[in-house]
Amino acid sequence: MPEAEATNVNKAVRATGAPESDVAVTEGGQPAEMAASGPVPGKPRSLWSDAWHDLRRKPSFLISAGIILVLLVMAAWPGLFTSVSPRSGDLTTSYLQKPELTHFFQPEWLGYNQQGQSIYARMIYGTRASIVIGVSVTALVLVLGSIVGMLAGYFGGWLDALLSRITDTFMGIPFMLGAMVVLVSFDTRTTWTVTMALAFLGWTTIARVMRGSVIAIKQSDYVMAARSLGAGTGRILLRHVLPNAAAPVIVVAMIALGGYITAEAVLSFLGIGLSDPAISWGGDINRAQDQIRVAPHVLLYPSILLSITILSFLMLGDAVRDALDPKLR
Repeated sequence: MPEAEATNVNKAVRATGAPESDVAVTEGGQPAEMAASGPVPGKPRSLWSDAWHDLRRKPSFLISAGIILVLLVMAAWPGLFTSVSPRSGDLTTSYLQKPELTHFFQPEWLGYNQQGQSIYARMIYGTRASIVIGVSVTALVLVLGSIVGMLAGYFGGWLDALLSRITDTFMGIPFMLGAMVVLVSFDTRTTWTVTMALAFLGWTTIARVMRGSVIAIKQSDYVMAARSLGAGTGRILLRHVLPNAAAPVIVVAMIALGGYITAEAVLSFLGIGLSDPAISWGGDINRAQDQIRVAPHVLLYPSILLSITILSFLMLGDAVRDALDPKLR
């Protein structure tokens, strides 16, 4: 055993408080008691494990994640929260009737709209459209933007110039105005129509972030070593470049998800988003604006739920950004 290792073993043995002759030593020179207790404290963790270690101690992350989990369950199984159809209305029920806030989770809990439909039921069922559109747009722009950014950043040259100019062209189109122009060409606008319109114009930021991250990573030692060992381009991109370049892209995508939900609500509010019979918070807010003075609750409750949803995704994105950015530690 080398002298330095022997010295370390003696220190470890003395730390146990037992005679040196009674302490078993492993083949690697480490006391058996210490080897059985697991890895040595202070062992470096990966970026993702370190981020999770920080996230689970952040109240903002726990609160926002809890709210988002409830919204996801609400979107997937709205029948768990209400048994009332959001489209069935009773015209004899006045929207001027005050909400009965003591009747929790009942149709009359938050009152009725001008068609006699339960506001509570429409809020529950309207969650599905907003969540599905927000998550779907985020997934599409994440895939498309990541592919464009990786190809431009890794290969460079004429391909980088071509893809960058295409990205600049799409970035020059105002996001909301471009979505309006695309959607007005459809007579019936479904969830997937709105999703494709928003994804068609929303991938540029992801592409820019991925391109910059790949340019910084492709000259790293582990990428150069993989290339020198004969690894193919596809393997290098998928096994080495993408995992290390994904952190800033995921942060941007999570923060943008709240913006896509906002965009859907704004388009539906303007009458260019989801068409009837689809249920949307923005559409309900649009129909309730004429009664804001006599029945403000018709507009207030869906607006509050929309704000809570957007705020939750923004808080989640901020928490993930703080956890993944080493400069903010």
